[in-house]
Amino acid sequence: MSPLTEIIPDHVAPERLYLETRWASLVSYAGAVGIMGDILPIEAGVNATTVRRHVLRVAERTEAELPKDRCSFIEGGPLDWEALPIPDGRIVVGPDGGYVRDWTERKSNFEIIVGRSMPEDGSSRYVGFVHGFDRKPKRRLVDMLESRGMQANQDITFLTDGGEEVRSLTESISPCSEHVLDWFHITMRITVLGQFAKGVAQYDEEAGARLIADLDRIKWKLWHENTSGAQDVIEDFAGDLFSLESDYPNLRKFVTAAREFAVYIASNTASLINYGERYRSGERISSAFAEATVNAEVSKRFAKKQQMQWTRRGAHLLLQTRTRTRDGTLRPTFERGFPGLAGNNTDSAIQAEAARPPHTLACSLADLGPE
Repeated sequence: MSPLTEIIPDHVAPERLYLETRWASLVSYAGAVGIMGDILPIEAGVNATTVRRHVLRVAERTEAELPKDRCSFIEGGPLDWEALPIPDGRIVVGPDGGYVRDWTERKSNFEIIVGRSMPEDGSSRYVGFVHGFDRKPKRRLVDMLESRGMQANQDITFLTDGGEEVRSLTESISPCSEHVLDWFHITMRITVLGQFAKGVAQYDEEAGARLIADLDRIKWKLWHENTSGAQDVIEDFAGDLFSLESDYPNLRKFVTAAREFAVYIASNTASLINYGERYRSGERISSAFAEATVNAEVSKRFAKKQQMQWTRRGAHLLLQTRTRTRDGTLRPTFERGFPGLAGNNTDSAIQAEAARPPHTLACSLADLGPE
């Protein structure tokens, strides 16, 4: 029998477990072991497998704290919402996806969806999960928003690339939420079509100039929320391109891209806004910050360029600790499970320690006696 198991059931001090989780969320498991060997008086028995097991165990505990998922989180009615206090401001959320290599099926990938919430005043929060593996994706998103003080009358803007999976994730979150098609992805597709049109201009200058002018008209109409006018021009553009006779070698790819763009805009008609007006008022119309979040959360830790391979479970659980490490909520998560966790080196803890009366330490030492 071991009496210590009653005090430390995991055989690991919570302070060390916190450091392992924090470091392994930022660097590789082997890198976290190297940092521990340089800083802590630990000799043998620590390896990447042990650290990985500890980190995933912590993540499983946080998963157990997450409430059940629901189809809709909208509660009450308009009268109830009007009685709520006025919220601080709009919250902008940018969910996006990235891909990592599958360890089980070596030649395939699976999708990771990460998101970042940016309130008008306050720090950002992150959320991440493996698409198709997580059973509570919407509950996870709501939990992140509630940590920012979300209430039923909160204005929330979801900026996405228009994908069906991400768009369905944002539905029925709040009665005052809106889904906006990201302007960056619109212009990116128009830019690709413009490159094709320039290629046509090399073989038929008149036809190429006409196609480029049509793309400018489409962009202008979408920018000013002339949705019906933009769709009419897009359909005419795709029809003219289909009947175009040219020696341009990539004409078939051009026609396919134009048709895909027409379907893309038609599928996201309800998510088109007056981008010009929104931009002039100083509000976000682009999810470039979501692209940066994918690079920070997925590419850097999951080594996208190095083609590291992951299990869906391992990637999903590590995302839970990594997102909490990135937005500074990992320690509060630990403190809920381990009250009195030592070693708080945050600015607020240092300031609180500095504010203590100077005689406190002397009194405590005097109480110990001459020994």
